[in-house]
Amino acid sequence: MLLKIIKWTFFLGITTIFVLSTWFSLEFYFTAKSLPKEISFEVEKGGKVEEIARNLKESGVIQKKWPLLLGYKLFYSHQSLKAGEYRLQLPLSPKQVLSILIEGKVYLHSLTIPEGLTRREIAVHIDSFPSMNKEKFLEASSNINRISSWDKEASSLEGYLFPETYHFPKGIPAEEVVEAMVSEFEKIFHQEWKKRAQELGMSIREIVTLSSLIEKETSIPEERRLISAVFHNRLERGMKLDCDPTIIYILKEEGRFTGRLRTKDLRLDSPYNTYLYPGLPPSPICSPGRESMEAALYPSEENYLYFVSENNGSHKFSYTLKEHLKAVREYQK
Repeated sequence: MLLKIIKWTFFLGITTIFVLSTWFSLEFYFTAKSLPKEISFEVEKGGKVEEIARNLKESGVIQKKWPLLLGYKLFYSHQSLKAGEYRLQLPLSPKQVLSILIEGKVYLHSLTIPEGLTRREIAVHIDSFPSMNKEKFLEASSNINRISSWDKEASSLEGYLFPETYHFPKGIPAEEVVEAMVSEFEKIFHQEWKKRAQELGMSIREIVTLSSLIEKETSIPEERRLISAVFHNRLERGMKLDCDPTIIYILKEEGRFTGRLRTKDLRLDSPYNTYLYPGLPPSPICSPGRESMEAALYPSEENYLYFVSENNGSHKFSYTLKEHLKAVREYQK
């Protein structure tokens, strides 16, 4: 009789375990039927699993808390749920939700940095990015340790914040954003370009500075190498570059730019005034794109020394001062 009771007890125990396991598996692994939709969900830093489960239920991500909590304790208790912003494509099973939160598959916001922006303009541009602050970005982009191995003269990361489309999670520290931009610059300015800069007798800093002038002078791809040729030819002859954007840059930095370059601005006593001082300005005046850097490294084989805007976005190039003055009279009435 006792043996029979033991057998029945054992059978009931096994049956109960099987039923409960099956019930748990159905609740944990299978997705409840519902219409497809996207839900934004945020896991706060330091949030407890019980609290996160409650918020998931209240947000409609899961229907019941207990399958997720039990599944976490059984399989994932040694791992943490990663803080961050998530875009969850419902329906999802509790198992799928846990996997997403444990792997930290946070939503990445797109951030496009256009070519030709200064460090301060990038800071203003980036200020609208979720949880980003322009003051923190300016502070992070003032740290020159990251580039000291190739630019010992830099006072900031001006010119090295590569313009590109990036994807960052909400709440990313400014230092990581800056690191991504400088890393992208390093990737673009590859070994072949470094070798080419040496052939030209120029440092990376000088190439980037020249590239920034080219970037600000034209937006027409076919003109970049011609603009580069003019600057290279002038540098070789010891001529002043006469580049308006360098003066505009320092006026903006000093908060004195009125939106239009005036005649008296051309007399500004600053090393950035390339109408007064020959050679390149002291630093890059913006973040140049790949094409402008390539143009700086591989200028067109032309002997042009002058160019003037045709007031339609393009430029008229000249070999001599006489030709240039004629073009100025024609296009700059």
